[in-house]
Amino acid sequence: MVDINTVLETLRPVQDPELQKSLVELNMIRNVTINEGKVSFTLVLTTPACPLREFIVEDCQKALKNLPGIVDVNVNVTAETPQQKPLPDRQSIPGVKNIIAISSGKGGVGKSTVAVNVAVSLAIQGAKVGLIDADIYGPNTPTMLGLSDAKLAVKQGPIGDILEPAFNYGIKLVSMGFLIDRDQPVIWRGPMLNGVIRQFLYQVDWGEIDYLIVDMPPGTGDAQLSLAQAVPMAGAVIVTTPQTVSLVDSRRGLKMFQQLGINILGIVENMSYFIPPDMPEKNYDLFGSGGGEKASKELQVPLIGCIPLEITLREGGDAGVPITVSNPESASAKALSKIASQIAAKVSVFAFS
Repeated sequence: MVDINTVLETLRPVQDPELQKSLVELNMIRNVTINEGKVSFTLVLTTPACPLREFIVEDCQKALKNLPGIVDVNVNVTAETPQQKPLPDRQSIPGVKNIIAISSGKGGVGKSTVAVNVAVSLAIQGAKVGLIDADIYGPNTPTMLGLSDAKLAVKQGPIGDILEPAFNYGIKLVSMGFLIDRDQPVIWRGPMLNGVIRQFLYQVDWGEIDYLIVDMPPGTGDAQLSLAQAVPMAGAVIVTTPQTVSLVDSRRGLKMFQQLGINILGIVENMSYFIPPDMPEKNYDLFGSGGGEKASKELQVPLIGCIPLEITLREGGDAGVPITVSNPESASAKALSKIASQIAAKVSVFAFS
């Protein structure tokens, strides 16, 4: 007679491939029921964007179907994103589980494109996502998310004014672009920049957020220090292109986060190759090739994705419809979706380590 304990013991050897720990020991197997040879249970993953979801379900089904009398296995998959570990000298944001910086050492590598599409991909996969545009001097994410004309509402809170984030494509967004006129330059020194970044962190009604993506400005200056010293961060993603000058600057950005004690989730190589719209079977290495892989090996940091350069990727950003929404079957959208899943998986690994 198969009972609940038998089911749990049978599933005990099955591991989460990323965490390399037993599903049972991680309390990821819940609500087990057995009825006339049919086993049902809930599989609670660590992220809705789990890239190995189907493999885990299949491993569970194979294990249980070997039990005598079991004819069917039904797995209800859900997710509970783990909370980033608190740090004694940094202030967490209520309701926000994980803060992830998308950064680079150099401008023009497509960092904002990556940040926007990673955020949208995570939302599509079922996560609750927020996005901070921390590029105070050049805020572009409102345009990319179709929110150029949006304005942030303000309400009174216990610590002063609280901003209501704009919302589109499942993303809550705050940006300096909502607070200034379209052509108005931001001519600030460091202390003022630090103040507005802290406002975006602590004086915004974020609600419940699984992943708060921060689109960083290029370089290794005040914005990066303000973020790293204010909040406990789940990790940083470094965006580069295959070009040598981009790789050199990106390595500096990566080293900066490491010196600040922040986990590097991985390197993303953008503009890896160009796909002509009239010849999708061909690709051209406009900016070189293999740079991201070489940097990954030298720095011992995983390369979590390579994104091709497609005209539709640029068009989507200009039109305010991210390519992960407008053309999800394109090569670049698929690459960005996989990168989002890899980032979520890395965050879970660090949370349980």
